[in-house]
Amino acid sequence: MLQRLNLPFETISPDVDESAVQGESALDQVQRLALAKARKVAQQESQSWIIASDQLAICGQTVYGKPGRHEQAVTQLRQMRGETLFFHTGLCLLNSSTGVEQLDCVDYQIKFRKYSEEEIERYLNLEKPYNCAASFKSERLGIALVESMQGPDPSALVGLPLIRLSAMLRLEGLLIP
Repeated sequence: MLQRLNLPFETISPDVDESAVQGESALDQVQRLALAKARKVAQQESQSWIIASDQLAICGQTVYGKPGRHEQAVTQLRQMRGETLFFHTGLCLLNSSTGVEQLDCVDYQIKFRKYSEEEIERYLNLEKPYNCAASFKSERLGIALVESMQGPDPSALVGLPLIRLSAMLRLEGLLIP
């Protein structure tokens, strides 16, 4: 996704515990985890702009994270059928040279259509979205499960809100575009 902004980058996967904290809202959790991931990478990258994100989906009182395995993904997709989910994508830009941290959350709403059991199985067998919040990959075949979408930045659904990130980078003095 960063290639869309025409920026050089390298990818580092920080080892951060993504467990929820008791009483923490989904919004607070994605921002806490985005910040924790950025700070962890900053420990080894002292002269960089570090971009980190985290995502959860909420439907009613249920928070959907990454299912991890097929059976859990089936359960998630059954529960979400015909429902509206709110995706929270936490975003952090940390300038490790100056210590300046920018933190935000971009929300996006998805209304799922009433898809069949067979469609769930086909989708999961083709996509295997077990490492995606709510078992949903909007950038791929998951879009076929959707009735409607609404929000300020569709790239947030893929896990990196590029519109908000571009604004953050401009505040750091980068010329985008």
